[in-house]
Amino acid sequence: MKKTIFLFAFFFSLLTFAQIKVVKNESLVEVGKDNSVGLYKKKNKYTFNYQDINTSNLNTFRNFSFLDVNKDFEGLYNLISEGFIDMPMGDVTLELPNDILDLHYEKNYGQITVQFIHYINKNKKMIGKTQFLTKKQVDKIFGKKANSAQSSAKLSQSESSAKKAVPSNKK
Repeated sequence: MKKTIFLFAFFFSLLTFAQIKVVKNESLVEVGKDNSVGLYKKKNKYTFNYQDINTSNLNTFRNFSFLDVNKDFEGLYNLISEGFIDMPMGDVTLELPNDILDLHYEKNYGQITVQFIHYINKNKKMIGKTQFLTKKQVDKIFGKKANSAQSSAKLSQSESSAKKAVPSNKK
């Protein structure tokens, strides 16, 4: 009887340990982060992690990912940056493998900002939103710290030239 109980316990312990396996820990590398929006990289996969301001629960964090195929990472950064120079009239819609992303540009306190509107699992009823981000914050998130001064100078230059181009109605 003792042998039977011992064998039963032995086989049961093998079954329980067989369900657990060690997974290789491949860590994410932080590309950049500002406040509640962060960008992380694992091999050629980029993941945005953000605090969803569209929910009443302030502890809701969401994410979306894409693979860097055909320099999609740089393409996304350039697309967002162009919106700061020449603000689009409407939202710019991007389709990711699992999600849909709208880039919503708006002027806040005279400064162009962008907000990511995330349609989770391509479902228009499940929406997550980031805070509004300035050009400087986008540069920081994308790890473009060295270019942020040049980009800000270009942005200021384009805004001042646009102001000069507007005729005044003096009589």
